[in-house]
Amino acid sequence: MSDRPGIVALGGGHGLHAMLSALVHLEADLTAVVTVADDGGSSGRLRREVPGTVPPGDLRMALAALAAPGRQGQLWATTFQHRFTGEGALTGHPVGNIVLVGLTQVLGSTVAALDAMGAVLGARGRVLPMSCDPLDIVAEVEGLEDDQAAVRRIRGQVAVAATPGRVRSVALEPRDAPGCPEAVAAIDAADLVILGPGSWFTSVLPHLMLPDIAAALTRCRAHRLVVLNLAPQPGETEGFSPEQHLDVLSAHAPEFRIDTVLADKAAVALPGRLSAAAGRIGARLDLAGIAYPGTPRHDPAALARALVPVLARAMQQKSGTDTKPTGSPGSNPEPDPPDQPDSTTASN
Repeated sequence: MSDRPGIVALGGGHGLHAMLSALVHLEADLTAVVTVADDGGSSGRLRREVPGTVPPGDLRMALAALAAPGRQGQLWATTFQHRFTGEGALTGHPVGNIVLVGLTQVLGSTVAALDAMGAVLGARGRVLPMSCDPLDIVAEVEGLEDDQAAVRRIRGQVAVAATPGRVRSVALEPRDAPGCPEAVAAIDAADLVILGPGSWFTSVLPHLMLPDIAAALTRCRAHRLVVLNLAPQPGETEGFSPEQHLDVLSAHAPEFRIDTVLADKAAVALPGRLSAAAGRIGARLDLAGIAYPGTPRHDPAALARALVPVLARAMQQKSGTDTKPTGSPGSNPEPDPPDQPDSTTASN
């Protein structure tokens, strides 16, 4: 058994890719647990053409982020990320998506296929699906009718992510889908679990909607970190303030305890308000510069530096020496000036 700390990062898409690109800078045993509800693009086409297929796109991106830094690993990462050109049936499909679906059929297991692809890439961690069954996101959305308070039910990750309405809640179907056993075991054994950044309703919250994964996140002894997003995203959470992200997460999973909230200091106009929101759910707030200046893109090296003190607290918590005062802000932000309007920061 490794003496290195175990870190599990949960999410999907570009948000998880950014987090994994930072985590590879740390000395830790890494596991990525990835959403499997994508129904757009190449993943959506493969789901329709190969029934029962777990959407491979977010899994492929996570593997690419973990690829070995040497020439061989990066060659395979670039190849797996490459999209076929031309006008035939393969046009637009990333090579890695096709390989992952084929390997799954050959090996009879999505997990075995991911492990095999990880070996080719020299991956610096393991990539696992949240479930070995493909899932669908279903959302309750208001603001789509003349009656702005009327609630409509919409289905599919693409539809939810692009909705012009206001998402009230999300759920997964089938609701009783099993969690990936290896993912559950990784969460149970972790020293630090990380949710975010990423699309809040379609990449982050789904992990808390799958019963087996939610139960593991609730019972595990790991330090729990939530990383907020950098820039607004049309649909989903447009107009949300940073603290509204925490409110939504708590409303969907009231039993999920959060220890630390990490946010980019340039993306938070009212740090005192966010600190108070974190404190209400028993978390401390860390503010740090974790983006490339002036852009809505995470700087992996800066994000890695911001994660170092969080990992140190996780290991103190494991050893029973954690002295974190509930709700104390790690960055000690100044109180908000009075009578200022709330800021808005939504998912990236």
